[in-house]
Amino acid sequence: MVYEFRFPDIGEGIVEGEIVKWRVKVGDSVKEHDVLGEIETDKAIAEMPSPRRGVILKILHKEGDTIKVGDVLVVIDDGSGKENYTPKKSVGIVGELEDADNEIKTNNIPKSSGGGSHAVNDVLRHVNALAVPAVRRLARETNVDLSSVNGTGAGGRITEEDVRNASTATHEEVAQVRIMRKYDVYGFVDRIPLKGVRKAIARNMVNSIRTAVHVTHIDEADATELVKLREKDNKKYKKKMHITFLPYVIKACISALETHPKFNSSLDEEHEEIVMKKYYNIGIAVDTEEGLMVPVIKRAEIKSIVDLTKEIEDLADKARKRTLDIMDLKGGTFTITNVGSIGGMYATPIINYSEVAILALGRMYDKPIAVGKKVKVVKVLPLSLSFDHRVVDGADAAKFVNALKDVLENPQMIKEKSVEAIYKCEKCHRKHKDLDSLIECETDHLKKLEKKVKEHKQEIKVHKNETKKGKVKKKRR
Repeated sequence: MVYEFRFPDIGEGIVEGEIVKWRVKVGDSVKEHDVLGEIETDKAIAEMPSPRRGVILKILHKEGDTIKVGDVLVVIDDGSGKENYTPKKSVGIVGELEDADNEIKTNNIPKSSGGGSHAVNDVLRHVNALAVPAVRRLARETNVDLSSVNGTGAGGRITEEDVRNASTATHEEVAQVRIMRKYDVYGFVDRIPLKGVRKAIARNMVNSIRTAVHVTHIDEADATELVKLREKDNKKYKKKMHITFLPYVIKACISALETHPKFNSSLDEEHEEIVMKKYYNIGIAVDTEEGLMVPVIKRAEIKSIVDLTKEIEDLADKARKRTLDIMDLKGGTFTITNVGSIGGMYATPIINYSEVAILALGRMYDKPIAVGKKVKVVKVLPLSLSFDHRVVDGADAAKFVNALKDVLENPQMIKEKSVEAIYKCEKCHRKHKDLDSLIECETDHLKKLEKKVKEHKQEIKVHKNETKKGKVKKKRR
């Protein structure tokens, strides 16, 4: 049986991807769940497992190609029907559509006033297409022939999205045949395709700047005591890890977010509601060769400085190696970007929409300040807070930054927060703060049970041996 493996709809609003690497070639034998290749979707690279075993009959796209949801990636043959494979003519995301025998594409029909049988058939197909008046109007405005559009709505109905996609596809076809000159009127130029991570960044930034009303509030914090605390902790853990300032800033931000919860929210425009998040998932901006990525530290409020240090290193390493899971990039409530690690004092960062705010850290520097009649040199950390003015006001931003500064300037206020346990072991009924602790507890119970079973089997074996010996003695008597 010949099977067409299509790029599946994996949700999360993903409609396209880019083939990064093929792990197989035509003629290779594969088993179910073997990795066929890697596809970049949005900001993550996902492996494509084979849906069944067989032989790779055909690979329809090369590395670097952009594919849409529903496109055929490879054809797998289980050993029969190899010579009879013919690609389906009309395929939609929801399934296959049979083409009419007499269907002729619109661009092949002569545009004559007299018309003809082909023109009549085309008009009839256009008229009989399943589409509401609003969709038909959009098709007219965008010069899309409804008879050539595969409907993805209920019962094959054509939706506005189908028409827009068809219009985009037409424009893309036109763009593919345009002449690509290597120079303009001023000199030679290079053209770099906008794709992958950079395309995702461009789309998200435009969406954010067009939707949220951006305002940036800047200030600076005296980080002298924070520097001392970090040096002390690094001496304590010098053989295990290197602690940066970021874990302390995360803890300080959470403290400020607890007293100013609107900065840990999102705006539900459809229902006109501000959604207040009661958890703190902090995004950390990571600079990679492919572009900016923002992995998210989940439930940062229940994690220690050491835990945060380890997770930051792990997520940053995965981001640079392109091994992040797509869920590592989801669920953020507040974002921190450390511009100062590269260079720079202040910035106007773009909000990671649909969050409400983002904090940029500048380069720490020595600053002389007057203390009475004396001059004192302190360590200063520049802060730039961009926020959505639809949700919070400038006064709110100033209060939030003041609360943040209060913790940064008095780092002894950073406490390892004890959170009520949320996981319960069914065996001993103990409560645990995280899933790893629960798994460890249940594993211990399982090991104890296995030990008891092993001891019980040994007792049975000994008992059988003793019983057998007893019977032998009776026979001898």
